[in-house]
Amino acid sequence: MENYGPDTYGELNADVYDEWHAAHDPGDAVRGLLDLIGQSPAGPVLELAVGTGRVTIPLAEAGVDVRGIDASEAMVARMRAKPGGDRIPVAIGDMADVDPGTDDRFGLVFIVFSTFFFLTEQEDQVRCFANVAERLLPGGRFVLECPMPDVARYARNQTLETFEVGIDRVRLVAVRHDPARQRLDGHHVLISGNGVRLAPAFMRYAWPAELDLMARLAGLERVHRWGGWRGEAFRGEGNYVTVYEKPATA
Repeated sequence: MENYGPDTYGELNADVYDEWHAAHDPGDAVRGLLDLIGQSPAGPVLELAVGTGRVTIPLAEAGVDVRGIDASEAMVARMRAKPGGDRIPVAIGDMADVDPGTDDRFGLVFIVFSTFFFLTEQEDQVRCFANVAERLLPGGRFVLECPMPDVARYARNQTLETFEVGIDRVRLVAVRHDPARQRLDGHHVLISGNGVRLAPAFMRYAWPAELDLMARLAGLERVHRWGGWRGEAFRGEGNYVTVYEKPATA
């Protein structure tokens, strides 16, 4: 963890992020968010950890007034190089601060994929919820997509998986699991003719009930929990979507 900060993942993964995650189509997330935005108070929308704009750019193309925040200048530079990406306001900063550089209040704030768990301390996750609640309009919503923790996959609290095998390259993911701290410390390892490349990804997972408690502490109420962006039943596996709401009287 030495020298690992909020921007480390993005700075070391920006040039390969879209390539390595190309199989994960963000289309369902975009469509699901558009539905939720239509049900939320009128106001701008904020994405935490905007990254390379895989979700934000399609939302902007659909006419949403969307803003972003990300700790990594390298990731945001990738977004701004894409068509339409340079027109989206993005602040550089820690997503737990939920500070887009304006005093705006938002009708909806969201974070997708597994990115919320990149806040590696519980106190930072709690702080993120509290700051989101502060920036939401009454009746506004906080939408999180998170993976259900699958601790059974870590034999002796570690795992090594092969994600790609080619003629001239192999990509592995090595992870150590700390169950007491709910921590996953991992590396993408790319072995190729150019040598060995390491891309760290350190995370702190949280259980659904723990997220609900963070929301209650922030004054938010859970209104939906689905097994995916299409409103599937939540079965405690895979990625799931939770929608929290700020009371309209707040």
